[in-house]
Amino acid sequence: MSFLKFRKTFFELGCFNINQVYAWHPEFDRNNLTRWVKRGLLVHLKQGYYSFPEYKRMAYYAFYIANRIYRPSYISLHTALSHYGIIPEAVVQITSVTTMKTAAFTNEFGDYSYKSVKENLFFGYDLKQFDDGKALLIATPEKAILDLLYLYPFYSTEFELLGLRLNEEFIRKELNLKLLNRMCSQYKNKALEERARLLIKAYKL
Repeated sequence: MSFLKFRKTFFELGCFNINQVYAWHPEFDRNNLTRWVKRGLLVHLKQGYYSFPEYKRMAYYAFYIANRIYRPSYISLHTALSHYGIIPEAVVQITSVTTMKTAAFTNEFGDYSYKSVKENLFFGYDLKQFDDGKALLIATPEKAILDLLYLYPFYSTEFELLGLRLNEEFIRKELNLKLLNRMCSQYKNKALEERARLLIKAYKL
């Protein structure tokens, strides 16, 4: 199997899995992938998933990988909050929400963490389109905050909430409180509702 032929077929996908390879070529020798990874021609992402090293130069691509290697999932929590400039820290780990079991992966694109929620809580995300036609799912600011409060219940006092150091200009001018409250009610979780009220009180929203 020629790598150039393989690359021509799969490069535009960016991220692909072994099932796609076998659908294209049922007699494909999987050992080729191992050899190409060792030669630096491919990047191994997790069991059965691969990409190309050229994509490491694209800033958004680590987020795109997060959506692709564990599905269904969307970027949320600290990563989404940092993306919107709501928290000041640069986030090293790429955090997502999924209906699958909680999981974590590390590869050349980054460290990936997935927190599990029930299917009825898998909502509140937008499809972000990129110039090359690829797209990824990312939580709205409101949903990212609620996911954080729901999945990290130790944010249960005004002191802890203020410790998040949320961008007050953003949350006062751009955060949609009506949307946040409407989404919060969909969780049907009294403890979360109380934490959301404390957040609004702590930041005087």
